[in-house]
Amino acid sequence: MRGRRKFELTPRYLLVIFTAICALLLACSAFFGTQSNPLSNVTSAVIIPMQKGINSIGNWFMEKSRAFENIKDLQKKNEELEDKVNELTMQNRNLLQDRYELDRLRELYELSERYSDYPTVGARIIGKGAGNWFNVFLIDKGSESGIQVDMNVIADGGLVGIVTEVGDGWSKVKSIIDDTSSVSAMVLTTQDTCMVKGSQKNIVNDYIDVEYLSKDAVVEEGSELVTSNISSKYLEGIAIGFISNMELDETRLTQVGRLTPIVDFAHLQEVLIITELKNVPDISEE
Repeated sequence: MRGRRKFELTPRYLLVIFTAICALLLACSAFFGTQSNPLSNVTSAVIIPMQKGINSIGNWFMEKSRAFENIKDLQKKNEELEDKVNELTMQNRNLLQDRYELDRLRELYELSERYSDYPTVGARIIGKGAGNWFNVFLIDKGSESGIQVDMNVIADGGLVGIVTEVGDGWSKVKSIIDDTSSVSAMVLTTQDTCMVKGSQKNIVNDYIDVEYLSKDAVVEEGSELVTSNISSKYLEGIAIGFISNMELDETRLTQVGRLTPIVDFAHLQEVLIITELKNVPDISEE
């Protein structure tokens, strides 16, 4: 019929039935005593194999239950170990970050010692323009720290750029790789002057441009450029980078070439601001 449920003989029902049969046979054996030897023999022949089978099944279930509990214990211990590994990984990452920050601060300290003639203030970069390069960026020091427009910014042992705007708790810095940047420089060994022009296109290949070096200047490959004494905004003697590939320009009156900056303009995090201005009328730089 449509509404009648189909009866299924599940292992649970089988176990109940076999248990009831065993109980009945045991009761008969106890009741009839020695007069029921044939019945006892039959009972023994039936019950003993059944008991063995039931014991085997019970043992199997017990083993599976213990195995399941062991698996649960292992899973719990595994989760605890994973949590511990994650915790240790986080601690290790924090220690590495602290170590890298300490290394950077040590480098800034050494840099301040190198330019000890100039007073400096440390600052952290808190924002930057689009792209991978730090051509324009913000720092976390402003007017409250004595920062002013046109103060020089250094890092990594060399010139980063110059402060262009100042607010309360922030300042904007334009670096020497920006397309609008122009720095009066000189060859450290010969004192020949030239101009370092920023180029966001060329910095991708790790160089910016050197222009207006005298055609008669004899400059070796890899010579160091520093800010010149005739710079209107940049203090004298700050390292900029190393020049290469010098050649006569189209007019054949001056030489042009490449400059590899000392500063890594792809990975800046902290800088030093020289809190001293070079108050010279601006006649050559932006």
